[in-house]
Amino acid sequence: MRAVVIERHGGPEVLALRDLPLGPLRPSLVRVRVRAVALNHLDLWVREGWPGLTLEMPHVLGSDVAGVVEEVGSDVTGVKVGAEVVVNPGLSCGRCQACLSGRDPFCREYEILGEQTRGGYAELLDVPPQNLAPKPARLSFEEAACLPLTFLTAWTMLVERAALRAGETVLVHAAGSGVGVAAVQIAKLLGARVIATAGSDEKLRRARELGADETVNYEREDFAKAAKRLTGGAGVDVVFEHVGQKTWKGSLASLVPGGRLVTCGATTGHDAAIDLRFLFFRKLSVLGSTMGSKGALLEVLRHVEAGRLRPVLDRTLPLEKAIEAQALLDRREQFGKVVLVP
Repeated sequence: MRAVVIERHGGPEVLALRDLPLGPLRPSLVRVRVRAVALNHLDLWVREGWPGLTLEMPHVLGSDVAGVVEEVGSDVTGVKVGAEVVVNPGLSCGRCQACLSGRDPFCREYEILGEQTRGGYAELLDVPPQNLAPKPARLSFEEAACLPLTFLTAWTMLVERAALRAGETVLVHAAGSGVGVAAVQIAKLLGARVIATAGSDEKLRRARELGADETVNYEREDFAKAAKRLTGGAGVDVVFEHVGQKTWKGSLASLVPGGRLVTCGATTGHDAAIDLRFLFFRKLSVLGSTMGSKGALLEVLRHVEAGRLRPVLDRTLPLEKAIEAQALLDRREQFGKVVLVP
């Protein structure tokens, strides 16, 4: 099969289109023909590598896949060839207490497609049947590929970790990113007031189209001061944080006493400091979050099918233009998701 691989860590130049050998399908797995794979910043981080990351090379990136079931392993039941599916990128053992209680991201064997194991920058992908969900009929494959990682992550952050409630105010950073466009929509679905940040007026305009009540261009205005101004000096109840070091101090300063900061990433750096006196005196909560349960993705997809949530597709490129696609993310030129088509 054709696949875009890395054979070493580094810059965009390490991405290469290769023909990979395709072995027999394991009895416990399902083979999916990839019709679309969406990019995430995770792809860039894995490509660059970090201390402690050990991968079997060549490695295939890509966490967000939509496609068609091509072959079903002999031990698999309930999955039909030809079914149109979305792939949940979270892999877990399915046997431990965490998995059996619906908390599979806490599984000690938890992995993410394209990160610790081969992903979807390829024509075919073998996955466990429990990682398949029906593709919403109203969506194209390209649109469906925009959903899994970012919408599942944003849902878990806001619904389960931060417990965002109707009437509260949430500050959503980088509202033009994949996880940002999901967060704006989910927060509005929950009945919250949304203050969205972005680095261009065009991205802010599109964030308002998604439901943002107020917007802040962080290139022209201090977002923490803006958050206070827009809340009458009180601050926001929840900060949706994934930018990291660049926004960390301001994010904490934006919160009301007793507010919650929930984070899933560190795009601008991980070495963020906290003044513990500020933390305990203002009774703040800092919450970490990674991905979400398989059940949560099914709930997200029900809202998508009903039209209450929608993917945001920026553009589609052929698989062989993976370098160009990653460059768009690196330069933050997209609004929503960039998708590759094998």
